[in-house]
Amino acid sequence: MPQPQRVILDMDPGHDDAVNLLLALASPELEVLGVTVVFGNVGLERTVRNALVTREVVRSGVPVYAGADRPLVNPRISAEAVHGASGLDGPHLPAPSRGVEEGHAARFIIEQVRARPHEVTLVPTGPLTNLALAFRLAPDIVPLVKQVVWMGGSTDTGNWTPAAEFNALADPHAARVVFGSGVPLVMFGLNASHQCIAGPARVQSFRDLGTDVGEFVAALLEFFAEHHLDRYGWDGGALHDPLTVAWLLRPDLFGMQAMHVQIDTTDGPGAGRTVADVWRVTGQAPNAQVGVQVDADGFFDLIRERIARLR
Repeated sequence: MPQPQRVILDMDPGHDDAVNLLLALASPELEVLGVTVVFGNVGLERTVRNALVTREVVRSGVPVYAGADRPLVNPRISAEAVHGASGLDGPHLPAPSRGVEEGHAARFIIEQVRARPHEVTLVPTGPLTNLALAFRLAPDIVPLVKQVVWMGGSTDTGNWTPAAEFNALADPHAARVVFGSGVPLVMFGLNASHQCIAGPARVQSFRDLGTDVGEFVAALLEFFAEHHLDRYGWDGGALHDPLTVAWLLRPDLFGMQAMHVQIDTTDGPGAGRTVADVWRVTGQAPNAQVGVQVDADGFFDLIRERIARLR
C-alpha cells in the first residue's frame, strides 16, 4: 500500500469544514498530522470548540492547535448568518472530552514541515492567516512544503461581496503572502464548489447510512441548506471545503487549470477578490492550479462512502 499523504488541516469550522475533517479522518490514504484552527466563520473560541466537537464525534485522537484570532491587518468579519451562533448549528454537539494542545498553530506547522521536508501538504479551508504567519516567521519552510490545497476565492463572482469570497476577504493580506510565496498551490473557489449542491436526496443518503456520524452529517447539511435557499434559491448548500480533501483522494474527479492568481488588498469594491488570469492575458506565469470542473456525483459518492466507514 502506498505511503499515506501527510496533511495538516487548517480550518475555521463551519459546517463544510466539519465534513472535510470527517472525510479526512475516514480516509487511510491520508495521515492527518494535526488540525490547526483559525478565526473565520465565527470567532476563534468557537471555531476551536467546533474542531474539538467534530473530533469527538468520531473519537479521534488527532491533535488540535489554536491559531490566529484576527486578520493580519483588517478588522475581523464572521459568518454567523450562514453557520449559526455556534458556527455549527443544526446537529447535537457532544461536549469535547479533550482540549487543545499547547502551542500556537503556526508553530506546529513550522515544526511539522521542518521535521518532514517535502512531505507535508497544508489544507487550509478558512482565512490563510495561520499559513501566512508560519511563512513569515519561518521563511525557510516555504520550499519544504509539499503543497498548499486551499478552499477560497473564485475565478468569477464572490459570495460575501460582489467581488470576494469569504475566506479570501477575511484576510486578503494573508492570502497575498501565501499566493506570493512560491509554494506549490492548488485553489478551489466558488466557481468549483457551486457545482456541488447538497440537495435533499444527497442529504438523505447520509441519513440512510443509519449511523450516528451519518445523522450528524445530514443534520449539518440540512442547516447549511437554509442560508443557500434564502440567498440563492437553491435546494441545498454548496459543499465548499471538502473539495480539498476529495481532490487529494480522487484527483480524477476534477478538471484543473493553471492560472496566475493575485489578491486584491485595496480598500475598494474589489477588496479580497482573487484575480484569476483565466485567459493568460497578463503574461504572468501561473502560480496556482485552480479547480474549474467537478464530477459532483462522484464527489458526493466519495464522501458518502467514506462517512459510511465511521461509526
